Amino acid sequence: MDTIHELWIYYLDNGSYVLEQFFRHFLMSAYGVLFAAIIGIPVGILIARYRKLSTWVLSLANIIQTIPALALLAVLMLAMGLGANTVIASVFLYSLLPIIKNTYTGIRSVEKPVLESGTSMGMTTWQLLYMVELPLALSVIMAGLRNALVVAIGVATIGAFIGGGGLGDIIIRGTNVTDGAAIILAGAIPTALMAVIADVLMGWLEKRLSPANNKKKKIDLEIQI
Repeated sequence: MDTIHELWIYYLDNGSYVLEQFFRHFLMSAYGVLFAAIIGIPVGILIARYRKLSTWVLSLANIIQTIPALALLAVLMLAMGLGANTVIASVFLYSLLPIIKNTYTGIRSVEKPVLESGTSMGMTTWQLLYMVELPLALSVIMAGLRNALVVAIGVATIGAFIGGGGLGDIIIRGTNVTDGAAIILAGAIPTALMAVIADVLMGWLEKRLSPANNKKKKIDLEIQI
């Protein structure tokens, strides 16, 4: 009960600071995933076209994923210095694997008869990509983005060790204070809440963009008509 009371007092006294670090934490995570999507989705499409490249690209992304977060942050810190930019770069690297892999899987999962139908209608390669393959693969790509964002929130927490700020900064302050359990919880609870909200929202988007869901809507509309 004492810890809960101390936690409540901490939020009352430092609510604006916690809120500021919450948004800072989210932005570092979101920017890293966004930059990874800008690079990873085209790379995933490319290796789906040229399958011989897929083994090399996915292996490289896997190697990056196996590097411990603190070790990767330390290496990037030597090149980029302290601060949020280094954390974003780390999140970017960790987000590449799920985005590239899911984009590759989504594009490859489009059935050949569907592509052949598009080709027989006179569609070009680019038209097939934007009008057929990407819409059908979108839910799988969103699953990769969902996974990347949840992981990014955890990596951004560790980024506080190199001056990135965010909710991890509050957790570290709690570990450096005697009886700082309430301060640790003050940072840990919003971090967990952010990860859960991100997972739920991205999961909802993934379902909304699922081809099966769109097909069901179309059938329901036809029945109503």
